[in-house]
Amino acid sequence: MESLANGDTAFICGRWPLDPSRSTLIFIHGAGESSLLWHAQVEGLRDRANTVALDLPGHGRSGGSARQRIEDYADAMIGFIAAIAAPNPIPCGLSMGGAITQQLLLDHAAHFRAGIIVSSGARLRVLPSLFAMIDTNLPAYVELIDRLGFSAKTPAAVKRPFLEDSLNARPEVTHGDFKACDQFDVMTRLESIRRPVLVISAEDDQLTPPNYGEFLERRIPNAVRAHIRDAGHFVPIEKPLEVNAAIIRFLDHHKL
Repeated sequence: MESLANGDTAFICGRWPLDPSRSTLIFIHGAGESSLLWHAQVEGLRDRANTVALDLPGHGRSGGSARQRIEDYADAMIGFIAAIAAPNPIPCGLSMGGAITQQLLLDHAAHFRAGIIVSSGARLRVLPSLFAMIDTNLPAYVELIDRLGFSAKTPAAVKRPFLEDSLNARPEVTHGDFKACDQFDVMTRLESIRRPVLVISAEDDQLTPPNYGEFLERRIPNAVRAHIRDAGHFVPIEKPLEVNAAIIRFLDHHKL
């Protein structure tokens, strides 16, 4: 796995340069997170596709300013994909990243042959109290994410690096990300997505429960769903082998 940068945007990839004969999985993290979320996918899927995970603007090792709207993050993604000349890009996003993936498939469909939505929904309302917690007590917010974001069956050692990464995020960036999520709502537009879509949901997800994934599966015309047990919201970390296998099945089925 290689760590690279294009301008202000830091990213990791399975191999560089990208193979022009392969599709490129573009992994997009969630609110207040970084590319650390996707290490197991970038490494584990690199023999099947080009694999790239970026730190969104203002996150992780990336410079620039975080955005305030999902549409603006989608625009930033289009710029990043063009800058690295990613062949046959397939966005794969979790939570806020899943919202960005939906926005890309709705507003920039010509760029993509497919998309993957993980632990996300067509509408992502946020409890008002969460914003105050982020602003005044970030450790309490991270403790809440630990309690609600992971399955009770997930070992602490698996969670620890991700939670430490979340604790290092700038509160104003995390706040802005959740504001963007709270404003996101494409429930009435899903039937306009015409690309093949893989929806991944997890049995123990308390942040975006499985019925969110069921709704996406029903409303997106060419969607299939992989439902993973004994995992929570952060299923790519908790069950990386199962997530990777679901992605490979999807790619193989659609010859991507």
